[in-house]
Amino acid sequence: MGLSGAMMPGPLLTATIVSTARYGFMAGPLIVLGHALLELALLIGLLAGFSTILLLPQVGQTVAVVGGSFLLYLGYSMLKDTVQGRLILPDGQPDQASSAPLRHPAVTGVLLSVSNPYWILWWATIGLSYLTIAWKSGKSGIISFYSGHILADLLWYSLIALIISTGSRWLNPLIYRLILIVSAVFLAVMGGYFIYSGFSSI
Repeated sequence: MGLSGAMMPGPLLTATIVSTARYGFMAGPLIVLGHALLELALLIGLLAGFSTILLLPQVGQTVAVVGGSFLLYLGYSMLKDTVQGRLILPDGQPDQASSAPLRHPAVTGVLLSVSNPYWILWWATIGLSYLTIAWKSGKSGIISFYSGHILADLLWYSLIALIISTGSRWLNPLIYRLILIVSAVFLAVMGGYFIYSGFSSI
């Protein structure tokens, strides 16, 4: 179940590809660290009854508009950096020339997670359902559920970071730039969709 969620294309996957160009392999684990800390806080909130607040229409609308705006800006910044040659194929040394708005992968993991309305909706519905099942086994069930969920993210995004960080051995720079451009456009389109869905549900 954890891998099925981790392997779905989304903002975290795109951010891992781009951040690896600046920080090397550790970008993957660090993005997951930020994501995991946020999910731990949310998990504690759900256990405390926070789910009713997350399901309020106003919360979803606000997250969709604000989060969509952030993703739109991030996509634009990534596209600009790629076109201007600031994001290049990693050669083993982190690239510090990028003007991307996020300066640390762990911060990226937090901000991209909280800006995604579907991540919040998933935890308020499906995640809460699995949490209820895990709760039947007490603390060990909760720990197993959370650790399994995070380990799936860690394994997948670390693999992506490893592939990208060693890409100079097998990946053509032009193909890599095309991957970054497609990823940037994907983020911008997703951001636009979030904004549209947020306003259309008001």
